[in-house]
Amino acid sequence: MAGDESRARRPRDYVLEGDWPQAALADHHGARVAQQLAARLAEAMGQQAVSAKRLGALSGVNRQTIANVLAGAVWPDLITIANLELALQRRLWPEFPERALLEGSSLEDGSGSHG
Repeated sequence: MAGDESRARRPRDYVLEGDWPQAALADHHGARVAQQLAARLAEAMGQQAVSAKRLGALSGVNRQTIANVLAGAVWPDLITIANLELALQRRLWPEFPERALLEGSSLEDGSGSHG
């Protein structure tokens, strides 16, 4: 949203209850995307037994950036996500996390207006 100050907060700042990335979140689409991305990243790293240091070497993404994404401390940019996906050979970007909220809305059928 234009003028929205939510980017000043970290994704994990939207946690209402529980621990990141499995926590219940406030109603914030970006935080839910970041949450699902962090969970997918952690799962992929675990399945492939790759550390943040090793993934950093494979992807060109700084190890601390990877740790921050996993911790919900940053909003990862597209190049970071793309490089991690390429290195892991796995999709990290989540499916639309709020699809159920859009049932019957103009956004889902593509008829909504875009500013």
